[in-house]
Amino acid sequence: MAENKTSNTRQPQASTMADEIDLQRLWGLLVDHRWLIIGTTLIALALGVAYGLLATPIYKADALLQVEDKQGGLPGFSELNELFTEESSADAEIQIIRSRMVLGQVIAQLQMDIVVEPDRLPFIGGFGAPDPVAEFVPKPLFAGYRDSETFVTVKDFVVPENLRGMEFTLQEEEGQPALYYEGQKVGSAPLGTPIKSEDGRIILELGEWQFGNEPLTLVRQPMADAVNKLRGRLSVSEQGKATGIIAMAITGPNKARIQKILDAIADTYLLQNIKRLSAEAENSLQFLDEQLPEIKEKLTGAEEKLNAYRLKSESVDLSLETQSVLERLVAIEAKLNELKIKESEIAARFTREHPAYRTLIRQRSSLQQERDELNSQIKQLPETQQEVLRLMRDVEVNQEIYVGLLNKVQELRIMKAGTVGSVRIIDQALVQPEPVKPKKPLIAVLAAMLGAMGSIGVVLLKAAFNRGIESPEQLEEQGISVYASIPLSEHQQKVDRLEALKRRRRKKKDKDPIPLLAVTDPNDLAVEALRSLRTSLHFAMMEASNKVLMVSGPSPGVGKSFVTSNLAAVLAQTGRTVVVVDADMRKGHMHRYFDNQNDAGLSDYLVGKQDEASIIKPTKLDNLSFIPRGQIPPNPSELLMHSRFEALMESLSNQYDIVLVDTPPILAVTDAAIVGQLAGSSLIVTRFGVNSVKEVDITLTRFAQNNVEIKGAILNCMERRASNEYGYYAYEYGSSKES
Repeated sequence: MAENKTSNTRQPQASTMADEIDLQRLWGLLVDHRWLIIGTTLIALALGVAYGLLATPIYKADALLQVEDKQGGLPGFSELNELFTEESSADAEIQIIRSRMVLGQVIAQLQMDIVVEPDRLPFIGGFGAPDPVAEFVPKPLFAGYRDSETFVTVKDFVVPENLRGMEFTLQEEEGQPALYYEGQKVGSAPLGTPIKSEDGRIILELGEWQFGNEPLTLVRQPMADAVNKLRGRLSVSEQGKATGIIAMAITGPNKARIQKILDAIADTYLLQNIKRLSAEAENSLQFLDEQLPEIKEKLTGAEEKLNAYRLKSESVDLSLETQSVLERLVAIEAKLNELKIKESEIAARFTREHPAYRTLIRQRSSLQQERDELNSQIKQLPETQQEVLRLMRDVEVNQEIYVGLLNKVQELRIMKAGTVGSVRIIDQALVQPEPVKPKKPLIAVLAAMLGAMGSIGVVLLKAAFNRGIESPEQLEEQGISVYASIPLSEHQQKVDRLEALKRRRRKKKDKDPIPLLAVTDPNDLAVEALRSLRTSLHFAMMEASNKVLMVSGPSPGVGKSFVTSNLAAVLAQTGRTVVVVDADMRKGHMHRYFDNQNDAGLSDYLVGKQDEASIIKPTKLDNLSFIPRGQIPPNPSELLMHSRFEALMESLSNQYDIVLVDTPPILAVTDAAIVGQLAGSSLIVTRFGVNSVKEVDITLTRFAQNNVEIKGAILNCMERRASNEYGYYAYEYGSSKES
C-alpha cells in the first residue's frame, strides 16, 4: 500500500453551497437541542399557566344607548321645530361621552379621585395582612377601604391643587383619626368632626370609622389623571353604520364598581342631553319675552290711533273688497314678522350663506313683493278709506303677532317642562359573569409559543456565531487531511464529571490517576477510532525520517493528552514497543494517565540532573514506557532547544518502535515548533465545536513557518448530532459493530 503522506501545501476548495441555507442542518440543530427547546417551552407554559391562575381577574360591564333625531315638540309651529331638529352624528355623541364634562361629573359624583389604600410595601406587603371580608359583607366601592380589621369611608377630602396626587397618611391617635403629610401632622379631630389644617386648605371628613393596626394612605388624584385613567378603561363605539346605537363598555377587577361607574356615565350623559335641549328652549323663551313688551306697546298705540281717527271722522265702513285686501295684508305682515323672529334665531346658528338662511331671505322677498302690490291697490282707494285701512291693518297685525307670540311662549314653556332628550338608555350596565382577562388558554398558548420561539432563536443564534468544526469535511475542504474522527466517549464523560465533582468537594488532587479508556473500556467507540488511527499511522510513518510522532494542537483543552495516552495504549497492544514523552513542561499531566510520579522527568534530564535511564518509567501495560515532564522549569523552550533533547529523541528512536511526544498548543507557546524539528511525523488534535477552521489554518501556517510538516489532523470529541450527518452515521456503525 502506498504511503499516505501530506504536505503543508493546502488547496482549499470553495463550496458552491456556502451562501445557501442548509435546511437539513438547521433541522438537525433543532433536533440536537430538542430537550432544551422542550424544557424551555414547558417552563414558559408553566409560567403562563401560573400567571393565568394568579393574576387578578378583570371583568367587563357593558351598556347600550340610542341617539334619536331631535324633536322640537311644537305641533303647528313647523318653523320653530326645524330649529330643534338639528341632528348630531354618533361620532360627536361618542366624543361627548368621553369628554371631561361627562367623565369629570361622574368622577366627582362617585368620588373616584379619592383613593384609600393600606400603607403596605409592594408585593411583599400582602403577607401577614388582615384577611379580606366575606363576599356578602358590603364594602365601599369608592373613597373607602374595608378588611377584617379596618372599615373607613371618606365623605370629602379637600386638598390644594398642588397637593393633588400626593400621599397623606391616616392613622389612629389617642382614639381618634389623625391625618399626616410627609411625617408632619396635618390635624386630628373626633369622629363626626372634619379634620382641618391650620390654614383651612386641607379638609378631611370621614364617614365610617373602624380602625385596625395598619395606617391608610389617602390620595386626592388630579382631575386630569382621574379622567385619563377612566377614559383608558372606557370604550365607546357605534354599533353598525349610522344606526344611532352606541355601545359602552368598561373593565375592572371589581364587578360592582364598574357597573356603578358605567351606569353613572350613562345617566350623566342622558342628563346633559336633556339640559342641552332645555337650554335651547330657554334661549327661545328669552328672545320671545324680550319681543312681547314691544309688540304689546305697538298694539296699544295702533288701537288708540284707530279709535281717535274714527271719533274724528265718524264711522267709516269698508267695502267687502277693501276688507279682503285688509285681511290679506294683515296675513302678510304677520308672516313677515314671524320670519323676522326666525331670522334672529337662525342668524345665531348659521351664516348668511347657509341654505336655511338663504331660503328665509327668498321667502321674505316674496312676501314683501306681495305686500307692495297690495299697497298699490290700497292707493287706489279714497283717502279716508286708505287711512282707516292703514290704522286697522296696524291694529290687526300687531294683535295677531301678539297673540301668536303668546301662544309660542306657552308652547316653549310646555316643551321645556316636558323635554325628554334625544337619548335613551336601552340596556343598563351589566357585568359579564366570566372575566375577560386574563385569557388563560390564550396566555398558556402564547407563553408556550414564546418559550419555543425564544429557545429556537437562542439555538440558531448560538449556531450562527459558533464557528467550531462540526465535521471532517470542513477541514478537508481547506485541504487538511483528517486521519481520524474520535467520537465523544460517554464513559469518559462520566469519569470526567466524577473527577470534577470530587475536585469541587476537595476530595481529589491533581496527583490522582486518570484511568485509560483503552484499558477500562476497550470496546468504546473512541478506542475503536484510535485503532483506525493506529492503522493509518502505520502506513503514514513508513517513510518517515525517524520513529518520533509529535502530537500538538491549536489551543488548550482539545484532548491532546487523552488522544496521545490512549493511542500509545492501543499501539502497545499490537506488540510494538512504545514510549510516551510528556514534552509539555509547563502544564503537562500525562503522568496521571500512567499512574506515575512526576518527581523526575524530561526537564530534569535536560538540565543534567537525571540520566536517560532514570527518567524512563515503566507502566502497567506491556511494551509501553513513559517519560514524565519533570519539575516545571523557568525556561521550557530553551531546554527543548538543547542538544540533550535531540540526543534523547535519537536514542529513543533506536530503542522503541514508536516515540509519542505530547507538546503544548502551538498558538499558546512555541514549544511544539521546536519539537516538530526533530519529529519524523506530526499530527494536530482539534476539538469538535471548539476549534474553528480558521484557527486550524493558522496553526498549520505557524508550523509551516518553522519548517514543520503536519501530516494531518485528528478531530476529537465528535458528538452524535442530527445536524452532523458524518458523526451520526459513524455512531450508528460503531454501535452496530459493538453490539
